[in-house]
Amino acid sequence: MADMNTLAWIVGFTLLGGVAGVLLASLFLLVPENSRRHALPFMVAFATGALLSAALLGLLPEAIEKAGPDNYGKVGLSLLGGIALFFVLEKLVLWRHCHEDDCETHAPEPVHAHGHGHGHDDAHARAPGVMIIFGDTLHNALDGVLIAAAFLIDVNLGIMTGLAVLAHEVPSEVGNFAIMLHSGMSRARAFGWNLFSALGAVLGGILGYLTLSRLQPWLPYALGVSAASLLYVAVADLIPGLHRRVGTRDSILQVILIAAGVGLVALVEHLHPH
Repeated sequence: MADMNTLAWIVGFTLLGGVAGVLLASLFLLVPENSRRHALPFMVAFATGALLSAALLGLLPEAIEKAGPDNYGKVGLSLLGGIALFFVLEKLVLWRHCHEDDCETHAPEPVHAHGHGHGHDDAHARAPGVMIIFGDTLHNALDGVLIAAAFLIDVNLGIMTGLAVLAHEVPSEVGNFAIMLHSGMSRARAFGWNLFSALGAVLGGILGYLTLSRLQPWLPYALGVSAASLLYVAVADLIPGLHRRVGTRDSILQVILIAAGVGLVALVEHLHPH
C-alpha cells in the first residue's frame, strides 16, 4: 500500500530529477562555450544508455510481471499508445527537446537582409524560448508521473527510474538554457523559467501518487506508458543527435558512454532486485 513514506520518496526524486537537473545544467553553462559544445554529445550518449536500460530492463519487465500472463498484450498496447501519445504531444507543442547548443529544429532562423518581415523574424527568434518553457514544463510533469508510478510499484524501481530521468534531464536542461539564451533571454531569466518548469516534475509526481495509488490495477499499464516515454526520448530525440558526430573517436566514446549508462542502471537493478 502506498503511504506517506512513498510520497516522500516521490517528492524527493522528482526534485532530484527536475531541480537538481537544472542546477547541474546551470553550472555546466559556466564553462567556455567551445568546451560545452564538445562535451554535451557525450553527456547525451550516457543519458541514452540510462534511458534505454531503465525502460527495457526495469519498467517494461516490471509492467509485464505485474500485469500477468493474460494481459501481456495490454502492456504492449500501453507501450504502443505511449509512443503515439508522445509523438502527438511533440507535434502539439511544435517542439522537440534539443540537446545541442546549435539545433536546426529549434534555433531561430537567421535574419536575412532582404527587407521582408523583420517583425516576423523577431517573433520567430523569441518563439523558441516561449515554446521551450511550455514544452519542458509538460515534459517534466510527465516525468513526475513516471517516477510516481515506479515508486508505487517498488522503491528500488523508483530510485532507478529517478536516476535515469536525472541522467536525461542534465543534457536536456543544458539544451534548454542554450535555446532560451539564443532567443534573447538573460541568463537570470532563463534560469528562473527553467527552475519554474522543473517544478512541474514535483506536481506531476504528487498528482501521480494521488491518482495511481487509487488505481492499482492500472499501474502496469502506467509503467508501460512510462517506458514508452523513456524509449521515445532516447530514440526520437537523443540518438539522432549522436549521429551528427561520425568520427571514429567520437563514435567509440559514444558507444562506451551508452554502455556505461546501460551498465549503471543494470547494476542498480542487480543490486536491488524487485
